Amino acid sequence: MATAAGVFALITVIGMIPRMAGVTRTGHRVRIYETAIALGGGIGNLVDLCNFPLPFGIMGLSLFGICCGIFVGCLVMSLAEIVDVFPIMIRRCRIKVGFWTIIVAMALGKMIGSFLLYGKHLFS
Repeated sequence: MATAAGVFALITVIGMIPRMAGVTRTGHRVRIYETAIALGGGIGNLVDLCNFPLPFGIMGLSLFGICCGIFVGCLVMSLAEIVDVFPIMIRRCRIKVGFWTIIVAMALGKMIGSFLLYGKHLFS
């Protein structure tokens, strides 16, 4: 459930829902989008935690795969737009030298965080 909360936080921080509503010109339906994502996350958690069998067959699995692909594509595009912020930040903050240290620090932070998260099972 913590992972689901992290995904919801990521979706909120990157502004994926308002961005998609703006692109599709359906801003008046943002409440429906938010409700659908919250219900999908909640129901997905229940199905995963309680091991409910879902007898939807090959067609249901195909539809689920397509929807997952669309979601991942939207998420990747939203993250790609955030990466475009780095050149703007460098210009605005007038960073001339040492930008590589910021990148290395971010990478090391991700690496150490991953080791702490996944490595704790190795030593317990």
